[in-house]
Amino acid sequence: MPDYAGPIARLIQQFKRLPGVGQKSAERMAFHVMNAWSRDEAQALADALLEVKDKIGYCSTCNNITDVDPCHYCADPTRSTSVVCVVQQPHNVVAIEKTRQYNGQYHVLLGALSPLSGVGPDQLRIKNLIDRLKTGQVQEIILATNPNVEGEATAVYLSKLLKPLGVQVSRIAMGIPVGGDLDYADEVTMSKALEGRRQL
Repeated sequence: MPDYAGPIARLIQQFKRLPGVGQKSAERMAFHVMNAWSRDEAQALADALLEVKDKIGYCSTCNNITDVDPCHYCADPTRSTSVVCVVQQPHNVVAIEKTRQYNGQYHVLLGALSPLSGVGPDQLRIKNLIDRLKTGQVQEIILATNPNVEGEATAVYLSKLLKPLGVQVSRIAMGIPVGGDLDYADEVTMSKALEGRRQL
């Protein structure tokens, strides 16, 4: 790395720790902060970073990220408690909410089955999903895991686990491209995927 002054070198190193950010991008961001931002803007970024670390946790019901427990989806009395949409990560909830067509509950697994990476059923938030079914309110589980190898394996595993418990299990339709991520689906594609879900 070029011989930058200590504070700039440290800022570049920190930006490089972000996913998808290499040396050049980190340098551009560091110099932008130094040259274009006021001290107040830099302080606002620092405060936002610390606030996320201090105030954000996981909902004890659905595992979504939240600053209150239960999260606002679980606490909303207007949402149906008879349908639970199972997703891999908290940001998948936002992709589904953009459709404005789903009004049920969520359950976030915080991952997907990936034996090669050492992720098995015990590493996913499956136990509290089964606990939710014991209340008798849930009638349908929608499996909205990503349509890639890990997501499909997770959907098949959950289907075999949940069907004997007496709930209807469906899978989102393949309006989402195989190998894609829910984060990159537009509202129409996500809406069609939810509408065309199939029984497993």
